[in-house]
Amino acid sequence: MITRKNMSPCPVGLLLQVIGNKWKVLIIRDLLTGTKRFGMLKKSVGCSQKVLTDNLRMLEEDRLITRKVYAEVPPKVEYALSKTGYSLKPVLDAMATWGEKYKKTLTK
Repeated sequence: MITRKNMSPCPVGLLLQVIGNKWKVLIIRDLLTGTKRFGMLKKSVGCSQKVLTDNLRMLEEDRLITRKVYAEVPPKVEYALSKTGYSLKPVLDAMATWGEKYKKTLTK
């Protein structure tokens, strides 16, 4: 969890602190299209259950996603981006644009 004590003084450093691994970026990417259940995220992100659980917890602690638990058997849990999490859309869009351009330079 990011606090004032461990927060990077550099804005880019702070961004990397929050979304600094590929799993978090892929989770956010998938939640940009709407609410998802755990199994859907696991399938689309392509990581282990433990890695997904750990990253979902970190994203929730940093207030980028929300978690809604339904009182059902079996339990139903849905994940969605918070307003702050959704504010990362332009960042991910820019990353996607850069990735497409870079991919073209590698195929020349």
